[in-house]
Amino acid sequence: MDTQKLLASRTAVMEVSAIREILKVTAQPGMISLAGGLPAPDSFPIDILQDLCREVLADWGPTALQYSPTEGFGPLREALADLLARRKVPVVAEDILVASGSQGVLDALGMVLIAKGDAVAVEAPTYLGALQAFNPYEPKYVRIAMDDGGVMPEALEAVLRDTPVKFIYLVPTFQNPTGRTLSLGRRKAIARLLQRYDALLVEDDPYRDLRYQGSSLPPIKSLAPDHVAYIGTLSKIFAPGLRIGFCAVPKTLRSWLVMAKQGIDLHTSTFNQALAARYISGGHLMQHLPRVLKIYRPRQQAMLEALARHFPAQYQWTRPEGGMFLWVTGPRGMDMEYVYHRAVARKVAFVPGKFFFTDPGEGRETLRLNFSTVDPPTIERGIAILGEVLAESVGVKSN
Repeated sequence: MDTQKLLASRTAVMEVSAIREILKVTAQPGMISLAGGLPAPDSFPIDILQDLCREVLADWGPTALQYSPTEGFGPLREALADLLARRKVPVVAEDILVASGSQGVLDALGMVLIAKGDAVAVEAPTYLGALQAFNPYEPKYVRIAMDDGGVMPEALEAVLRDTPVKFIYLVPTFQNPTGRTLSLGRRKAIARLLQRYDALLVEDDPYRDLRYQGSSLPPIKSLAPDHVAYIGTLSKIFAPGLRIGFCAVPKTLRSWLVMAKQGIDLHTSTFNQALAARYISGGHLMQHLPRVLKIYRPRQQAMLEALARHFPAQYQWTRPEGGMFLWVTGPRGMDMEYVYHRAVARKVAFVPGKFFFTDPGEGRETLRLNFSTVDPPTIERGIAILGEVLAESVGVKSN
């Protein structure tokens, strides 16, 4: 049967994830992957999971294996409300909705907010997974300019002044792909803009607990609570395979997101939610987080030091205080997709930066590096090889 003729028109804007395709390459034997954004397997709390499973079954029994409310498992919503209170986000359990990963929240928001042709304002560059979630609903993207400090409030104001946007999407802390973090001053300025223009911000905050130096900054949600849909996840601080994401959104949006989720998957795994509830409420998260940071901190430092030793002088990179990524910018006209294929031939993978831009002509000279799954000696070896490839590729310009 020819199913091609049955496809909806929206499939024309749906694409396979470039990063997921690159991750297939990283599975090759001997490949040094500086590409994916995967948490390190040795950061998972495997030593306590058996105990958590026993506790969940002892305390909740069949309830943990039954259908549960679309909004989320009650004990987890309570634990998440406490977690957000520590982040200075004023919510109660009823304000929290649980999803199958933060990607589930992004899809639901796209479903209930975006009509074909609606304007959505995004960072340049921005998180590729958000674009994939929004694309099937056929928005028009509006670019918000960034500098080394992240989104510039004056650039956002120009967008809000000139374009009626459905919402703004930002990753303010240790942004994917750049690692940049908005200062407190910029957060306050953006909060004022949201209130002045009565605009909605979707604040994606998956990396905030992965801080290796400096002081924590409040979410923008804490500064303009009625104008922010806040998204979090346990994937980076518990286990991504459990698919536990959550959001706290303005009350008027909450019921629409519940209806959207009911049509998608009814609810997120009850057993996984129960595990997450016990992980947080039992104090395991706060005990385990230092172990996660102890794994990632030296890996990030190793990559920064290796870049300084091995990359050509005309290259610049971000120096984040946390997160999982570094962003590298080469000389204008450089073609990092060409470099990617040369590097893969030498068993090193990264992600060309152009995939994180909504403008097809932007970002060709940039690349994203990840350090979370690779130990320091391997990082040193991979960056040394990549530095050689970049030096050999001088003069290769993009079309």
